[in-house]
Amino acid sequence: MRERLEDYQKALVGKPPEAILHWALLEFGAERLGLASSFGAEDQLLTHWLVSLEPKARIFTLDTGRQFEETYDCFQRSKDKWGIEYEVYLPDGEALAQLLSEKGPCSFYQSVENRKECCYIRKVQPLTTALNELNIWVTGQRKDQAVTRGNLNEIEWDQVHQIFKLNPLCNWGEVMVWEQIKTHKIPYNKLHDQGFPSIGCQPCTRKVAPGDDIRSGRWWWESPEHKECGLHNRPK
Repeated sequence: MRERLEDYQKALVGKPPEAILHWALLEFGAERLGLASSFGAEDQLLTHWLVSLEPKARIFTLDTGRQFEETYDCFQRSKDKWGIEYEVYLPDGEALAQLLSEKGPCSFYQSVENRKECCYIRKVQPLTTALNELNIWVTGQRKDQAVTRGNLNEIEWDQVHQIFKLNPLCNWGEVMVWEQIKTHKIPYNKLHDQGFPSIGCQPCTRKVAPGDDIRSGRWWWESPEHKECGLHNRPK
């Protein structure tokens, strides 16, 4: 696997995102590749490119039950524009009910452990289900989004899920993403216009001041090195 990964990394280094997506579709096939979308700007741009290359591409989303109304609005507008049958994954009902019964609806504010437990039930477990039928998943991660993402590669091996992970936008900046969104009139979450560069669950996301770190509005009560929900855990 290491040799295969190294060959893939050499083949993709420095290539533009559309070329990376095209390569992945040819290498893995449309049925074994899936784009994970939270309807953020990067995911919307990747959706635009992916459906242009393969109209029946698999695109999935994790509905945590705590999203903003604007996120659902973007979901609907995207579905209407591209005709996508999104694969939607929900938290396990029993696990969620037990969490709410034992710790209440806002336990995530009390400790990092509690927050990660909530993320695990609402995001990580559904993601595991979503990836079961895939050999590679596509993400909108960029190196400049967070200190936890500074060493991203175009393609990586997800040790937790035993699957390849593709990061076509890893070397892009925010300005480049928005130039493409505006040029191609891609639907986007209207919260981006209100000071929300990074959007997750409503209780765990707030707007940031101009010039602040783009992830500073996510889990703002925690230190930066903890600011991942578990979907993109990386080896240290």
